[in-house]
Amino acid sequence: MQRILLPALAMLAAGFAGGAQAGLPTYELTIRDGHFEPATIEVPARQRFKIVVINAGKGPTEFESTPLRVEKVLSPGVTSFVVIHPLKPGRYPFFDEFHMDLPEGEIIAK
Repeated sequence: MQRILLPALAMLAAGFAGGAQAGLPTYELTIRDGHFEPATIEVPARQRFKIVVINAGKGPTEFESTPLRVEKVLSPGVTSFVVIHPLKPGRYPFFDEFHMDLPEGEIIAK
């Protein structure tokens, strides 16, 4: 009985977790050899959201933000995501540590 119950509970928990993230506002960010597309993402303040990060460049890239305490490294052709906690109104810069010579991007929470 326990062999059947534990996998069933794990599947149920995964379903709830996936359902909770499915409703998040989602923004797409493409990084192409250190260039952010779009360079600015506007989000509502005080609301959790998800950023889907796509590395469309030829080398590794990184989505990093010191004030958000987020860091995500991606190989070429890889897509991943980060979930950002609710933000106070303001500007939150992000950068690609592999291309520090290029302009930063920013999230603006309004």
